Amino acid sequence: MGTGFYAQNLFPLVARSDAEAAHHAVLAVLHAFAPLARTLTPLVPRPVLPVRAFGLEFPFPIGLAAGLDKHAQALETWPLLGFGFAEIGTVTPRPQPGNARPRLFRAPELGAIVNRMGFNSDGATAVAGRLPPRATSPIPIGVNVGKNKDTPNEAAAQDYVAAIEALRHGADYLVVNVSSPNTPDLRALQSPDFLHGVVQASVQAAAGVPLLVKVAPDFGPGELEEAVIAAVEAGAAGIVASNTTLSRPDHPHPVLRESGGLSGAPLHALAVKTVRRVYAAVGDRVPIVGVGGVRSAEDALRLVRAGATLVQVYSALVFEGPGLVRSMAHDLQGAQWTREIGANASSGNSRASV
Repeated sequence: MGTGFYAQNLFPLVARSDAEAAHHAVLAVLHAFAPLARTLTPLVPRPVLPVRAFGLEFPFPIGLAAGLDKHAQALETWPLLGFGFAEIGTVTPRPQPGNARPRLFRAPELGAIVNRMGFNSDGATAVAGRLPPRATSPIPIGVNVGKNKDTPNEAAAQDYVAAIEALRHGADYLVVNVSSPNTPDLRALQSPDFLHGVVQASVQAAAGVPLLVKVAPDFGPGELEEAVIAAVEAGAAGIVASNTTLSRPDHPHPVLRESGGLSGAPLHALAVKTVRRVYAAVGDRVPIVGVGGVRSAEDALRLVRAGATLVQVYSALVFEGPGLVRSMAHDLQGAQWTREIGANASSGNSRASV
């Protein structure tokens, strides 16, 4: 299904419904599609542009960002849509409902979404039961983990460890989410001292599964750099940059007045800047996963030029539809992806192996 057909004919219907209700309806359809997906997976060719990062082989460098498939409900459909990897979650150790509704808002005119979901999660045990054994999916599966809302920051490491121990057997890689703006005081965990301790404990619990850290784009001068250096020194295998932003563009759209994290097109420039800052701080020591406002092949390459090895999408799927990744793959056939990456990389960076 082309992105133009979806945007012109189907999204207007989706836009009339409540944003979260539409989200759940789409996942329900994808879940129902799973038996057919098992049949189709060997028959539908996936885009091929192999990348190696943190010890894993990615058949294509565009992946699904955390936040869409929070509870691992549609794992078998993401390869069919062309994704080279998929990240589920955020998953908390214990089930929790998240914040009160309404908590998800769309601004189609801006290509933007504001959410204050608050880590609504089925819990690590339930999600772990839906994951295939590690390394058996046709694409790498990442699992993004967070702490429960009622867990104080002083005990946060225990929550991350509990979630990781429950989920690591079905995760090709893990992501410690310390950067959502929708869990009170969570971003305080990004201070270097806190972060070092959380990451060190999480790496040990991961027991050899690559562990990444997802950071916010809203750091002041020097703060982001200190945080990612602390994460890498504690053993992080990579950095995901970035999460949603609390900042807002100068625009009167009423959705922008909602509290929560902003994603989509208005985040893109800040995400590129954040990736560039992370790369300047840690260079080729670890790969960077770039995410934020990616709607096209050129957006993806912009993150790569800034220092990313892999790229994730989410919000653009809502507005452009399920054909987005294959459309990007088509456009990337004419791009000098290897040269773009190689120009930034040294032999120590996995980007050089594209």
